[in-house]
Amino acid sequence: MIPSLIAFTGAPWKVLPPGIHPATLSEVEATFAINQPRRDLFAGFKVGAASLFSAGCLTLFLDGSYVTAKPIPGDYDACWHPAGVDPAKLDPVFRDFSNLRQAQKAKFGGEYFPSTMGNTPSQPFLDFFQNERFTGGRKGIVSIDLNTDPTLTRRTTP
Repeated sequence: MIPSLIAFTGAPWKVLPPGIHPATLSEVEATFAINQPRRDLFAGFKVGAASLFSAGCLTLFLDGSYVTAKPIPGDYDACWHPAGVDPAKLDPVFRDFSNLRQAQKAKFGGEYFPSTMGNTPSQPFLDFFQNERFTGGRKGIVSIDLNTDPTLTRRTTP
């Protein structure tokens, strides 16, 4: 379950409380896809999640202004756990970080990073995503277990 957003001193919008909050794609949709721009971003996120799942990804993390109270976020940020991912099945766009990740944004509406990839040499994206952008304080992100998510497992069951 996704907790209620909280006010964070110095942040322009409410954010998730600190921690990694497990959710399903349906819960993300119900909580954050609350207007047309957000629904459009969620549609792209769901396509990206399905593509990663088909390559063997089991866990996806969602961050960015999409998981805040910002009325109209421009995109979302995601990171995916690389364990179990078959590189031969991974869409090459997930490895394309050129041009400020424009290919990812064009295809999915957001940006995707391996969770173990470093934002800096000592900070993987999974840790970086838990820092509030304007204050540097700790905030929450959403995790989605793709292997058990009903939206994805229903699609792959004959």
